[in-house]
Amino acid sequence: MEFTEGGVTAAQGFTAAGIYCGIRKNKSKSDLAMIYSSVPCTVSAVYTQNLVKGAPILVTRKNIADGKAQAVICNSGNANTCNADGEEKAQRMCEIAAKELGIAPQDVVVASTGVIGQVLPIEPIETAAPALVKALSPTGSEAAAKAIMTTDTEVKNMAVKLTIGGKTVKIGGIAKGSGMIHPNMATMLCFLTTDAAISTCALNAALKEAVHVSFNMVSIDGDTSTNDMTSILASGLAGNEEITGDGEDYRLFVKGLTVLCTALARKVAKDGEGATKLLVCRVTGGRSEKDARLVAKSVICSSLFKAAMFGADANWGRVLCAIGYADADVDVGTVDVAFESKAGRIEVCKNGAGIDFDEEEAKKILTQDEINVDVALNGGEFKASAFGCDLTYDYVKINGDYRT
Repeated sequence: MEFTEGGVTAAQGFTAAGIYCGIRKNKSKSDLAMIYSSVPCTVSAVYTQNLVKGAPILVTRKNIADGKAQAVICNSGNANTCNADGEEKAQRMCEIAAKELGIAPQDVVVASTGVIGQVLPIEPIETAAPALVKALSPTGSEAAAKAIMTTDTEVKNMAVKLTIGGKTVKIGGIAKGSGMIHPNMATMLCFLTTDAAISTCALNAALKEAVHVSFNMVSIDGDTSTNDMTSILASGLAGNEEITGDGEDYRLFVKGLTVLCTALARKVAKDGEGATKLLVCRVTGGRSEKDARLVAKSVICSSLFKAAMFGADANWGRVLCAIGYADADVDVGTVDVAFESKAGRIEVCKNGAGIDFDEEEAKKILTQDEINVDVALNGGEFKASAFGCDLTYDYVKINGDYRT
């Protein structure tokens, strides 16, 4: 297995595009994306658990109930959430895309991202649709990735390839997400494609497995968005024997999908609003997987800890504090903590108590842009990792005038 070029167009059968249509005021930023498969695909998706859901999620759920889809259309700049005409507009987006592509509206996955509670203007999308379809290209993944960005500063566009049943299978993805990120299903928006032949049931299971350890372990600010969605389309054009259930081929596919989703999740975490550092909490020795996950995410979500990391302050007490309120089965008297980066590694806590360490050395380690916080619970065999970022002045600035 290895990373490869192409993003969502790496897999056979897929083209993509991204253009400016006029939803955003800033004409320098594209705001309408499309992904298209030359053949009908098996599809799966997971959605936000927020009770307030964007209209596109409600429409997509209906559209893919039969396990089939062939295209994705997504706008940025407007979330189409909490609007009286939201579902009507989301459905209209499907109809517009379908008409230009020559497919059925129910075979379209629709998504939106941006400001909540503002009416989505449909006219710019309708006017731009012919140009969007004309722009579809086997090298269009990066353009699509840019078109779904909101406060993101980095494009999230990746792919992996692996061998399944003697055939080369590719899995690609684009994602957006920088703020309002604390998912309970997927994350922000992520669109995945693959040319693997896989049944709907197996694809559903694989996506949930991959999301469980990747996107569901990301937190930027503790806010679960209304529009979170991760979807995957499988064209089957790789020619492998169809994966229909658990087995060697299924496990290989899940591994590849998990590697890709984890890489995208790390990119999302590192690109958190105002962030300067990626934080990864790696927990070992949990008494259960649940305990390890609870601890890892509790540390990543701690505002005090995140602020300390921004200041390169080795305040390990904030790590212990977060472990203490994680509601996990932990003996705090057995916990060890260490900080690690490309500048080195330093132990700061042993058996739940502080130990002597060089503060200057610790500061040097914590000034790097990627920091691992290693927590050894020493109570069992389970482990988990969570992904987040530091809390900076700029996070408040960005969200203080987000609409203006």
